[in-house]
Amino acid sequence: MNLTIDVLEKEQQSIVCLSGEIDVYTANDLKERLIPLTEKEGTVVEVDFNHVRYMDSTGLGVFIGALKSTKKHGSHLKLIHLNHRVLRLFKITGLNEIMDIAEKTR
Repeated sequence: MNLTIDVLEKEQQSIVCLSGEIDVYTANDLKERLIPLTEKEGTVVEVDFNHVRYMDSTGLGVFIGALKSTKKHGSHLKLIHLNHRVLRLFKITGLNEIMDIAEKTR
């Protein structure tokens, strides 16, 4: 499957809208787009999962790397609109305790 990555940059904020599947085939593209955004001090990087249908452990690795990068560079990572299936991956690993995550409300 494919992953579409759209980035909207504003002052001190980057919004990353994802659509598709995050897996071993698409994770590297996501990493290449996401990590540089986290390297800007004071920036909030908001990742919108509204149209993500599936994510595997490779995707978790990308977000762990992004979180480490935010700590190193003084930025902030926020994950929004996670469906229950994707959120479950973060909960199983305990990452929901250390990451700023908001699930879908509907």
